[in-house]
Order: sequence, then C-alpha cells, then structure tokens
Amino acid sequence: MFERVLVANRGEIAVRVMAACEELGIDTVAVYSDADRNGGHVAYADEAYNVGPPPASDSYLDGETIVETAQEAGADAIHPGYGFLAENAEFAARVEDADGLTWVGPSSDAMEKLGEKTKARQIMQAADVPVVPGTVEPVDSAEEVQEIGEDYGYPVAIKAEGGGGGRGMQIVHSPEEVADALETAKREGQAYFDNPSVYVEKYLEAPKHIEVQILADHHDTVLHLGERDCSLQRRHQKVIEEAPSPALDEELREQIGNAARRGVREASYTNAGTVEFLVEDGDFYFMEVNTRIQVEHTVSEEITGIDIVREQLRVAAGEELPYSQKDVTFEGHSMEFRVNAENPAQQFGPTPGTLTTYDPPGTIGVRIDDAVSQGDTIGGDYDSMIAKLIVTAADRPRCIERAKRALGQFDVDGVHTTIPFHRLMLDDETFVAGEHTTKYLGESVSREDLAAAVDRWAGDVTLASGGSSSTRDVPVEVDGRHYTVTIEEGLSVATGEDGESGDGESAAIEGAIAAEMQGTVISVAVEPGDEVSSGDVVCVLEAMKMENDVVAQQSGTVAEVPVSEGDSVDMGDPLVVFE
Repeated sequence: MFERVLVANRGEIAVRVMAACEELGIDTVAVYSDADRNGGHVAYADEAYNVGPPPASDSYLDGETIVETAQEAGADAIHPGYGFLAENAEFAARVEDADGLTWVGPSSDAMEKLGEKTKARQIMQAADVPVVPGTVEPVDSAEEVQEIGEDYGYPVAIKAEGGGGGRGMQIVHSPEEVADALETAKREGQAYFDNPSVYVEKYLEAPKHIEVQILADHHDTVLHLGERDCSLQRRHQKVIEEAPSPALDEELREQIGNAARRGVREASYTNAGTVEFLVEDGDFYFMEVNTRIQVEHTVSEEITGIDIVREQLRVAAGEELPYSQKDVTFEGHSMEFRVNAENPAQQFGPTPGTLTTYDPPGTIGVRIDDAVSQGDTIGGDYDSMIAKLIVTAADRPRCIERAKRALGQFDVDGVHTTIPFHRLMLDDETFVAGEHTTKYLGESVSREDLAAAVDRWAGDVTLASGGSSSTRDVPVEVDGRHYTVTIEEGLSVATGEDGESGDGESAAIEGAIAAEMQGTVISVAVEPGDEVSSGDVVCVLEAMKMENDVVAQQSGTVAEVPVSEGDSVDMGDPLVVFE
C-alpha cells in the first residue's frame, strides 16, 4: 500500500479522499491555490503546498507543477478526485511516467479511449451496448450538423468530446441555430477540457438519466455497484441523485448493469468509473463514461456498504477486489442533495459570499461531505458547492421524510443556497412519485414556486457588521509550504448600506450594467454606439464553472464597454455603460 498520497484537488472531494487514506494509514499531501489558503482540505492534510494563483489554469490545472510537488513532498501516488485534471489522460500519462509515482485511476490509455466520446461510442458498440444515434467521428462544420439533424430529426445535441456535466453541450432545435451552437460548444470544449472537438447525436426529449457505478481491478474482476438516478438537473448539471432508481424494474436494472460491465471490460478499464445511460420508454442508450470518481458516489456507498475511494486506492496499489458480483448486495435507499451557493429564484445563479452561519444537520441516516466551516468564504474562482447532504433510510418514502428533517435543520446564512429548492422538491408530486425526467426542472417547475420557496426557506443573506475579539488558527506559508499558527485578534466585516461587504471606495456608475458576481468575461456582444433593447445579452460571464448571460434590463445606446474577453471582474464592476 502507498505511504503518502497527494490529492490533486480541493474542497470536499479532497477531504473525502484524505479520509479514506487516513483509514488506510496513508499520509496525505494537499495542494492549494492562493484563493484556498484557508481551505478545509489544507487543514485536513498532513502537509500542504501552494501551487499557484487563483485561476485554476495556473494552479489546479498545472499538471507539471503538481507532479513536481508530489515528488518534492515524497508522495508515491496521486489521486485526482473529480473535476480539474481527473479525466485528463495527458496528466494521467505524466503521472504514470514520473519516477516513483502511481496514478490512482484508470490507465491513461483507457481514459483517452473513453474520455473522447466518439471513441467511447465505438467501444460500446463493439461491446453490444446500445448507443444514442449520432456520429462516431468529430464534426467540423455547421453543414455536417445540419445533415445529422435532417437524418434523425431535431433537436440534436452538439457535445464536446471531452465534456461532462452539461459543459460543452448545446441543444439545437433548427438548422438556423446550428452555427452559433457549434461555435459555443467548441469554445466551451476548449475552455473547460482543452479540446475543441465536438460530435453530434440525437437529443432525447424526456429521458431518465441513469448511471452505473463500476469497480474493476487488475485481476480481471469487473463489478457494478448498482445504478443511480440523476434525472433532476438544472442546466444539465445534477442537483439531486439517488440510488437505486425508482424508475427501473429488476429486469432493466440487470440489463443496464451487465451492459456497463461489458463496456468497461471491452476498454480494458480498471479502477472506479461511471457508465452513464439515457432511459426512455423502457429502452436504454449509452451516453458517456466518466473515468473518475463521481460527486454522487456517496449514495452507491450507502446502499452497498462499499467504500469506493478506499477500493480505488487498493486497486491502484495492485490489490484484488475482495468481492465478486454476487457478493454485491443493495440495502435501503439513499439520496444526495447538492447544497450549492446558488439562488434558485434567479435561475440558480451563483451567489459567492461568506458563510456567516454554517450548521449542518446530523443524527441517524445523515452524512455530510464538506470542507467548510462557519466564517469561510465561497468564492467565485471555482464551483459553487458548499456541501453534500446524503440521507439514507430503509426505503424511498422514509428517505424522503428523513431528508425533510435534515434539510429543515441545515442552517446556512450569508449566501443563497439550493436548500429551499430541495425542500420544494420533497413535496413535489412528480418527484415524490419518481416520475421526473431530465427536462422536469427546466420545464415544469415554475419560477414562481422557486421564488416562493426561497422566500420561505432561505437563510439570512445579509452580512453581519461589527466585530469581536476571537482566537483563530491562521495559515502561514513559508517557501511554498503550509503551516498554522494561533492568534487572537479583533474580527470585523465592513458593510455597505445594503449589507454587502465592501471597501467604501467604489461607487456604482449610473447607467451601467454591473457584474452580479465575481467571474471571467467569456465574450462581449456589444460595442460603443450599439443600440440595445431590454432583454438583449450584452456579455457572457463565467463564474463557478457556469456561463451566465448578462442581460440588459433597459433599452439604450452603449457608451462604453470597459471589459474585454478574458478579463476577471469583481461583483459590482461595470460591464457595459449606457449613454
């Protein structure tokens, strides 16, 4: 077994991996950006190293620096968690080729084959796994996409080869939409996955999103740990996941599980992974393979009793899985609720800020995966997750009742969260019946209901002013290494008239559209002299891994555009100024 593992990630998944390492007697090494000096994963690790400034491209995505750091720290393995470099085959190969390091994940070869969606489709077809009709090679032009639309009918989905979580995917409903959608999908593929290649497939109108958890070792054992239902999504990103799926009968469950095993065996896949399917009208179709641990792996752990991260480490160390498929049994029902810093009443827009209150629930059947504490800041540099609430009970109805209790006891102030949305869903007839599809949230849950839920259940999002003397641990960095000292000091938060924090030096510019969040300008759609109507998109801002359209609230003539593509902006910065 390994002696020291570097976790090439941050936040709750880094802490989750470190917890498994701790139970195996493995020392842990954290990496952190300048924005994460106070991060929970930094505090949890045995040792921590700074790897760069806040932009992920200069820190968590800097594969060369991370490998060098692992060697400097004396680590003998790297675990990537999920996101960032977790599905980067080039990075996996870099680790495999590095002296003294082992990659905790599938081989770079398997990652390359399954990470590019067109290759994955070919592999699944060879393994007799049904795939959604579409291309098996990348497409380069709008004309090619339009031909697919003519052959299979609209809508079609343009997808980034390296994509996942809805990023790099554009839905096209007519030939006229193709050119813009193709450009956007390519741009997102390049920005998020360093791969602008895209492919096209028929877009199923109202499917269930079902994924199968896989574990495979180097001794020819390939297991599935049952399926998860991830159909409740906003902007193609999951918000509630559960296991098992309420929509599958035993026959379909066995068919999908066996198909997933065939597919990964065909790819000579080892370690943990997830095979994702779309299910509609009793038929299932392969969608993609996620060659890593998933955010929602927790619910599979809860119903099987198998520590998936522990097994990842054991498999990477060459050990044999201690189970056969017949040994894998399922008990009870589990749901995971992603508690994100987002406002459901504002199209789930991110709301970075400080957790003035953070008091998660506990007691029977409740698990919290997090890396935050009261007083921490949820910034705009990375994703919006605060914590994962996992609730498990003997069956689905009892799980729902238990989840109501847990969510009612989950207190968060300082930022908007998705807790009101989750509480709304637990009384929603369609969700409670298990009949929701991937389209349900976007098309059937009204903005009025979401706004009412936020009004009823949101925490206090006004920052407190004033200060008090306190003792706290403060991180200190010396030569790129992380230490902690304890000091006593007065703490204070400056607030404006509206309760928002600020330095008192900036003022709103009259007639300007200001950034509502910290982020990066992805594109600018206007220039000085342009006439803009209310509702027009003036620019696109990327924050917390989401693209957000900035829309004009009034008509007018553009006088100034003080930002450009690639600029970083803070909340309140002017984006477009009108005459």
